[in-house]
Amino acid sequence: MAIKSEGSESRTPADIVRTLRAGIGRVSEEVIEEIQTRIPEYARPSDELYIKVVRMAVEQAVEGFLDRVENPDAPWDPEPFRMIGKGEAAEGRTLEALQTAMRLGARVGWRRLTEIAGPLGLSPQSLYDLGEAIFVYLDQLAAAAAEGFEEATARAAGEMERRRGRLLDLLLSRPPAGAEAIADLAKAAGWRLPKSVACVALDDHPCAPALPLDVLMGLDRPVPCLLVPDPRGPGQAQMLGHALRGFPAAIGPAVPLAAAETSLRWAREALELSRRGVLPRGLLRCEDHMATLVVFKDEELVSAMAEVRLAPLSHLRPTQQDRLAETLLAWLRHGRGAGEVAARLHVHPQTVRYRLRQLEELYGDQLADPDIRFELEIALRARQALTP
Repeated sequence: MAIKSEGSESRTPADIVRTLRAGIGRVSEEVIEEIQTRIPEYARPSDELYIKVVRMAVEQAVEGFLDRVENPDAPWDPEPFRMIGKGEAAEGRTLEALQTAMRLGARVGWRRLTEIAGPLGLSPQSLYDLGEAIFVYLDQLAAAAAEGFEEATARAAGEMERRRGRLLDLLLSRPPAGAEAIADLAKAAGWRLPKSVACVALDDHPCAPALPLDVLMGLDRPVPCLLVPDPRGPGQAQMLGHALRGFPAAIGPAVPLAAAETSLRWAREALELSRRGVLPRGLLRCEDHMATLVVFKDEELVSAMAEVRLAPLSHLRPTQQDRLAETLLAWLRHGRGAGEVAARLHVHPQTVRYRLRQLEELYGDQLADPDIRFELEIALRARQALTP
């Protein structure tokens, strides 16, 4: 571009740039001082290496601007400022501090230009053109830095996610991985080792639940799952209930960290029983259904036991079997008083007494044996759970 000067046709960019280059050192010092004074993140007077990096970045920005004034059509390499953006991400800062530093640098540059406009003989239009070029250049630097920052942030997030996935694999492996290996990977993944955990088994779902960062998610595993630290901690139950609302899921029991796989196994079994209709649909807590989970742990064994213990009912009509089975289970679970059983079943106490006499005739002395009563309750619970 041609830069107009007072009292002459024009002054070439090379003329102006030569003059401006002579003052680069002083401008750079002013920019650095302004940045370190105004932005706490960059105030490291005792860190010589860091000051050197800041100085190089400032000088590179000023040199780059002068190169563009001198030769506007020359290709521009954004890579140095993409690297600066990556460096900000690595330092754990946001882009706000960097963008503020760039604006301060542009302000110092503009101030210096206005101070030397007279001695250089720059016309108002030329000064305006240079000012506009500064802020166009500032936008380009900011865009390059933002691109580098976003790339580094995405890469770091991906790497952290891979570490957390590997950590989940170790925690759920069988036999479990060594405590030292888990501790090392947990540190690398930024995950605090809890004393206890609970695993959640999830049905396939099109979207991920919104959960705190300390919850490890394995949504791409064959059975999607979560690992929740300190599940009995303050607010944890409410957090899970809110986050998993609408998700068919089962929350396993709280266990020590080394037994995480056990919690997941129980959660999977509960989820499968829910799919079959044995347990209700929706969000299940294994700790609310432990008896059912135990009963269905070995269904073949329970079926064999039921065949023996429920044999006295087998010759009755299905409706009679259902009434007597319901009454016997209520009697075993809630006490032997006809009044209490009647209240549970919402029938008249005389009806309960009649059914209990039938059961005494069918079972005889077996109902006095505590081991048989225990096995009867297991068999009747399984029968009740499987009844539509």
